[in-house]
Amino acid sequence: MTETKRGVRKTRVGTVVSDKMDKTVVVAVERVVIHPKYKRTMRRTKKYKAHDEENLCRTGDVVRIMETRPLSKEKRWRVVEIIRRAQ
Repeated sequence: MTETKRGVRKTRVGTVVSDKMDKTVVVAVERVVIHPKYKRTMRRTKKYKAHDEENLCRTGDVVRIMETRPLSKEKRWRVVEIIRRAQ
């Protein structure tokens, strides 16, 4: 991505799980962690509310989100690009 004077911003890739709000989507980001004791791999999912200015995202789309200033009480991310459309 582009770097600014403010520094590098965090980006995540996830799946849109809800698009029912206006200009907002809920993106589920999945990561794999190893259990500290049992050494098994576990999937951990976190949901982020992201700003979608043109309401282009639909449920099932794979998107890239980027950290931004607080836009509302829970919204601190924005959609940068739609990587893959849902079937």
